[in-house]
Amino acid sequence: MSTVSYYTADGLKKLREELDQLKNVERPKASAAIAEARDKGDLSENAEYDAAKEAQGLLEMRIAKLEEVHANARLIDESQLDVSKVLVLSNVKIRNMANKQEIRYTLVAESEADLKTGKISVTSPIGRGLLGKSVGEVAEITVPNGTIKFEILEISRD
Repeated sequence: MSTVSYYTADGLKKLREELDQLKNVERPKASAAIAEARDKGDLSENAEYDAAKEAQGLLEMRIAKLEEVHANARLIDESQLDVSKVLVLSNVKIRNMANKQEIRYTLVAESEADLKTGKISVTSPIGRGLLGKSVGEVAEITVPNGTIKFEILEISRD
């Protein structure tokens, strides 16, 4: 069963670039490695050939997976998003009610999440807990080590 994934224009472009790289660069390299190993003689005792075939199989699985993701990818129309509530692509400034620390996150699709740059997935516990909330609301989010309360301070879009 395939699931629909939502992407920003940049995220979809990166997905396409990775798929093109695998198909147009890595696939020919794998074929060349198999051909080179095949030329070395007896295939029944050729470990290099077996390794090349296994690498090709893994590459083909990765390509098939990315093609499925790409086929089910949907581009998010940012102009249609409501800025009064936390949604995908929202920049959210929140305050941890326990320690008063303020944090800023951008909610993105799971495939684009990168905590180092402040991008969290809408499917993460914090992302799910913030979705649909408005400025001033308090989100009670259950995380592995308990429940955290976050106050929504600001919602914006880039």
